[in-house]
Amino acid sequence: MKDSDCPVCHGSGWVFWRDDEGREYGKRCECGAVERQIMENKLEFANIPAAFKTLELKTFRLDVYRQDESRKLIKDACAAIKYYLDNLEDMRKNGMGLYLYSGTKGSGKTRMAASIANELIKTKRFQVKFAGSMQIVNEIKATWDDRDRSESKLLTALASVQVLVIDDFGTELPKDWIGERFYSIINGRYQDKMITIFTSNMSLADQRYDDRITNRIKERTFQLHFPEESVRDLIAEQNRRALIEGMKGR
Repeated sequence: MKDSDCPVCHGSGWVFWRDDEGREYGKRCECGAVERQIMENKLEFANIPAAFKTLELKTFRLDVYRQDESRKLIKDACAAIKYYLDNLEDMRKNGMGLYLYSGTKGSGKTRMAASIANELIKTKRFQVKFAGSMQIVNEIKATWDDRDRSESKLLTALASVQVLVIDDFGTELPKDWIGERFYSIINGRYQDKMITIFTSNMSLADQRYDDRITNRIKERTFQLHFPEESVRDLIAEQNRRALIEGMKGR
């Protein structure tokens, strides 16, 4: 049923009535239209890439890793993430986040980060912002020539959102001005104990940023090593086989 088909609120999400003295009252309709709109707004705000918007933790596949070491790493990482989410309230109070890293592209770290983001939005009702590190750099630069946009407001927004996911952290060149902006974001979140989740192609020890940044990340994240194996080749092969089998069945 569409929200507009609700016979009670007719899609408004609210029910109003008057008492005997003419005073008006209102409450959210039991059809859940308001809650759905809030969720849609949060998902839109999160800006999770279209390829990852529907991903869930329960559909994260372990069988796509073929190497024994990869399977061990991903099992350990998943166990740590489950512990993190099971104890999320304590993690939130302490401002603890996650740092997912692997030197291999296609290892599943971005998929995992997006799945966690979706979980936090849909289950915990958290406000989440998902952004690639280069996207953040480009958004900062875009404010310089736009009178209607303020760099300071952008940095404040990134520093204060309830959960910030920074994808591919470290792929940007660590120029002085970039380092200063990331320090502003990360230090603001560090001071206010806000959850930050990073994915990176580098371990924290290999990051080219100075200690002001890396030490804060080290203190406020659990560093989880993802497999040094790309799962895209296997998935592509499975897709190819499915196509062939499908064609045979016609």
